[in-house]
This record gives sequence, C-alpha cells and structure tokens, in this order.
Amino acid sequence: MAPTLVDRDETALKALRAAGLRVTAPRRAVLTWLVEHPHSSVDAISAAVREMLGTVSTQAVYDVLAVCTAAGLLRRIEPAGHPARYERRASDNHHHRVCRRCGRTEDVDCVVGAAPCLEPSDSADRRGFIVDEAEVVFWGLCPDCATAGRPAYGFHQQEETRP
Repeated sequence: MAPTLVDRDETALKALRAAGLRVTAPRRAVLTWLVEHPHSSVDAISAAVREMLGTVSTQAVYDVLAVCTAAGLLRRIEPAGHPARYERRASDNHHHRVCRRCGRTEDVDCVVGAAPCLEPSDSADRRGFIVDEAEVVFWGLCPDCATAGRPAYGFHQQEETRP
C-alpha cells in the first residue's frame, strides 16, 4: 500500500504559512515525510513523495528542499562520503552521529562537558568573521555494521595466506 499524505495536525501546512511560503502538495509531502524519516536522502524523499502524490520530478523535490532549507524549515547535512541528508530539526543546536559504513545518521543533542572545537582557535572575530554555529559529526560504526563485522572504512583487510 502506498504511503498517504498525512498532515493530521497540519504541522507542515502551518510551517509553510509561517515561513511565508506558498502551500503546495509537494512541499507538504516533503515536510510531512521528513517528520517520520529524518536524515533522508533526496532519492528516498523523491520516492516517498512520488508514492504519495503520483508523478513528481526529482527536480521538483530538489526545488522544494532548496526553498524549505532557505526558509529555515529544513536542515541539510552533508556527511563526507555520503549523499546529503535533510531533516526537520533545523532550528536548534544539535549534532550528528554517522556510521562510516552504511551512512546511518542519528541526532546527538548538544555536547555535555568539554565541548570539542566549538570555538575557533585563531580568534576569528579579529578578522570580522562572526561564528554563529559549529557542526560536530561523531563518526563510527552503527550497531548493525559493528555486529556484522563490516569494516569501518569500506575496505576489507585481506588475510595473509602462508604456504
């Protein structure tokens, strides 16, 4: 059964209106999908929106993502070596944990204790650069990849064979 567009409490509708954006079915579908599927790639979002609405081009989804990101409704994260991901949790200070192998991405609330590298060491303010955000990514293996014995960096160690 195909997913349906369910914006029961009209969260997506209200968010679009509050941002001063025109309400369209693709915009609502993208925002609604990302509530339950944070850290989704464009491919996953496009497939879901097509299942919900029928024919929607990938370019239309890219356009929705760009407009909603610019309006502060979405956050785009780009873990190195993995496709860009999008999430609705855009207006708070949180970080991410990313599996090196499969790309699984999870939210991590603000670092507690000694925060790693959240202040530039060269006093950027002397150069007129105003820092308003720091992005921290914790890299490692998710539980599935770790228990499956998958290598962390996408390459396999070869066993030595001795005669």
